[in-house]
Amino acid sequence: MSTEVMPGLNSASQQEIPTKKRFVIVFCLFIGIFIAYLDRVNVSVLAANDPFLIEMGIKGVPVQIGMMMSVFLAAYGVANVVLSPLGDYLGPRKSMILCIGLWTVSLFMGGIASTFTMIIASRVLLGIGEGVYYPLQSVFVKNWFPKQERGRANAAWVVGQSVAPAIAMPFFAYLIAGFGWRSNFWVCLVLGLIPLYLLWRHTADTPRQHKSINEGELAFIEAGQDTPGPKGEVIPLKVRLSGFVGNYRYWLLVFWYLCLQCMYWGLITWLPSYLKTARNFSWQEMGWLASLPFVLSIIFKVFSGVLADKVGRSAPILMAAMFFAGICVYLGATTEHKYFSAVLLALAVSFCTMGTPVAWTLLQGIIPSSSMSTASGIMNGLANGLASLAPAMIGFFISTTGHYGGGLLCLVFTGAAATVAAGILAFQKY
Repeated sequence: MSTEVMPGLNSASQQEIPTKKRFVIVFCLFIGIFIAYLDRVNVSVLAANDPFLIEMGIKGVPVQIGMMMSVFLAAYGVANVVLSPLGDYLGPRKSMILCIGLWTVSLFMGGIASTFTMIIASRVLLGIGEGVYYPLQSVFVKNWFPKQERGRANAAWVVGQSVAPAIAMPFFAYLIAGFGWRSNFWVCLVLGLIPLYLLWRHTADTPRQHKSINEGELAFIEAGQDTPGPKGEVIPLKVRLSGFVGNYRYWLLVFWYLCLQCMYWGLITWLPSYLKTARNFSWQEMGWLASLPFVLSIIFKVFSGVLADKVGRSAPILMAAMFFAGICVYLGATTEHKYFSAVLLALAVSFCTMGTPVAWTLLQGIIPSSSMSTASGIMNGLANGLASLAPAMIGFFISTTGHYGGGLLCLVFTGAAATVAAGILAFQKY
């Protein structure tokens, strides 16, 4: 970070070397989303585990297997839209701590489940907890980072969404093979205590509320804010809604994000099962190949975050991301070579997810601080809530057509639609 004097800083701030507490904040966000995504994707491995499927009575029933992710996403979406204003009343820190408490209960339920109904109930509760949690990370970035650093800040925490599944797929495959399917719930439950501690001990809703930050860093952050930060007062919901509901660019971004989520959740829910069943990879090969999309996504996300800060524009990156994702899905589903298919589908996940930090950076640039929690919740909620249909929809097409290709090809259309939406924003120089 540069320590050059910026215009508008007082003399005391000019003489003080700024602290770097904002980087501690983004590290806490990274750990939080990393653990959250472990909790989300563990059912993707369970979907390919015969002992689990037989015990739950869903072996050979693709629609019910897809429902494990679909009900999570449905609850997640509703919680985003309905409960995201909690972040404006309780503050992001307290709200996120409460969410982790819900995760803990849901994982306990999964660990002791003896019926498929109980698994579904645990997934619903997990969806509610994570649905409130996710958009509040964007509030932290908006409050803590000057606009010229937000692309990299968003990439830094969003990359946790890729690190977690990259590790989870082979790790859970090994864990379940050695200790049974219940073990992944207990391990996730214990790991959830880490972000709980970090949020409680090392974060604050705003820089001015943090006890360890100095005036130098405060001045640096505030000089780079495009809109005033929250001052502690409770702003009426009507006022917060007025900051974005009439902005059609916001809704174009929401639509783009919906397409991304449909492709993402559709692919990662079915990828392990696709690799093992349709492409005849072994259980060990499946674990590592299913992690490849997330390994590549780490690189793609970091690159896109740095690029967004460098060029100062977001929409062209969003446009390219979903265009190439759609092409890779099509080629991956139609090729006869199984290793080529695995690599192409990995690239599809990587391309679509590289737009995630850029989308949040664009949102933080067009929405005022007073509306950030609500706007983030509605965007994330609508996108994930509607995307909850994708895993079950793919399961339906697999059942109808009799092969996995029929399910995957429907995702090509989401890539094309997202490309058009981002193209409109790119034309307007966003």
